[in-house]
Amino acid sequence: MGSVSLKIGDGTARFRRATLCSSAVHLVMLVSVLTTNLFALYAFTYAPKPSTYAIFHSVKNLSVISEHVAAILREIDSSERRLHQIEREISGYDTLDPSLPALPPELKLFLTRHPLPLGPDSRSKITEMVSSVAHSCARSSDILSQFMSYKPNALCPTADSHLPQKLISRGCEPLPRRRCLSRSKSRQLLPLPKSLWNTPSSTGAAVVDKQMWVKSRGKNDFLIDEVLALGGGGIRIGFDIAGGAGNFAARMAERNVTIITSTLDAEGPVGEFVAARGLFPLQLSPANRFPFYDSIFDLVHTMNGLDEGGVSGMGQGQAEALEFLMFDIDRILRAGGLFWLDNYVCVSDERKRMVTRVIERFEYKKLKWVVGEKADSKKTLLYLSAVLQKPARG
Repeated sequence: MGSVSLKIGDGTARFRRATLCSSAVHLVMLVSVLTTNLFALYAFTYAPKPSTYAIFHSVKNLSVISEHVAAILREIDSSERRLHQIEREISGYDTLDPSLPALPPELKLFLTRHPLPLGPDSRSKITEMVSSVAHSCARSSDILSQFMSYKPNALCPTADSHLPQKLISRGCEPLPRRRCLSRSKSRQLLPLPKSLWNTPSSTGAAVVDKQMWVKSRGKNDFLIDEVLALGGGGIRIGFDIAGGAGNFAARMAERNVTIITSTLDAEGPVGEFVAARGLFPLQLSPANRFPFYDSIFDLVHTMNGLDEGGVSGMGQGQAEALEFLMFDIDRILRAGGLFWLDNYVCVSDERKRMVTRVIERFEYKKLKWVVGEKADSKKTLLYLSAVLQKPARG
């Protein structure tokens, strides 16, 4: 019947004209498909005229089915609520409900969501301001209620000076903001560098040790100048976890290194004393995520922070709790920065092995690693001191 040729490059594509026979076959197939669809449409749409009896029973059956479905849905909803309640009880998780009548008015006001004054944010798509309060605060609602019971725009109550410390130690962090005026005592401040070692302490908890890091008392005691030399002159800013009275920060300040010290007022106004020395105190428990950008510190130092950094509900002895802390330390430490684990007390050889396994997982370079024993009045304890350098990744 002939053909049509189409030249494409060096090849030739050929399309044969449809024969009369093939056209007839296609027409028969089309008619068959149309006929089948028409019969199917008729079968699905046709319904005989129902009798009154059939209608009554159909409606009754539908009503019974609907009741059964509704009962099943209610049971599923009830089971989900019970499951969520069990999960909250197991994990210690709960929420603060602003509608509870027992909550102080100021706490209710703080927890209330407020619309953004200029409307929805174009970038984040946020439409409301949500209060930042730790979920663990719900487990200490009685103490939290005391903390938020005050007269707005007046002086804060004098009896609540230890409430923030109690709440933070129970995992209630961050704390809600308040609308009362803080009480402060005037004190004579000394100029730097004299203030570092001559500021009088208003509490016995702030112990000033003028020998640490400048005079070795054993093989586990590393000197500051030795560690700074390991940094190759690149140590400028650092973070001391659970640094107490700020003695480490004071020694570093003498060498023009800025150290932020996280501390808690466990037995008195330690933070106030650290600030009076001309240093930077940060009210933060080691169990909380560090409020810093990634890869900014040249040095991270800690002594007892590995134990104090246990995640609430997991326990300090759990390897997972230590991992959460170590991953956060790794996050804020820059590549090439130093992690100084200073005279960490290992309560047992098993604890030492667990800490070692977790640290070695990060593949830091061991610039210094010393395990020694020190005897106290009761028993001999293991001490681990190490200076580790973070590797570059990615």
